[in-house]
Amino acid sequence: VQLQASGGGLVQTGGSLRLSCAASGRTFSDYVIGWFRQAPGKEREFVSAIRWSGGSIAYGDSVKGRFTISRDYAKNTVYLQMNSLKPEDTAVYYCATGRGPFSTWSWLRSYTSWGQGTQVTVSS
Repeated sequence: VQLQASGGGLVQTGGSLRLSCAASGRTFSDYVIGWFRQAPGKEREFVSAIRWSGGSIAYGDSVKGRFTISRDYAKNTVYLQMNSLKPEDTAVYYCATGRGPFSTWSWLRSYTSWGQGTQVTVSS
């Protein structure tokens, strides 16, 4: 599976952005699509994940209530709607795919294929 992330940009505090992760190649219903982010000098952080077949969604504590993940079967795309953005949300956002139980979705090692990343900058 190849992943292409897009939708990043510059936005003011309190604004919104929608990131897209387009998947190409063969996908399986038990695949998990995750979003991670990495700010300069910091470790890559789990943001959100969704099972491609639906029914399970996870969010990192720092984005709960502000970010929403969804998927569009027809377009083979997963979206991350980001609202009420804060300067601390500034990072490169990556989408990735993998397999595994729900309890492992926040682990980097659960993901085997990564997109190239898209920059999100939130100005104060």
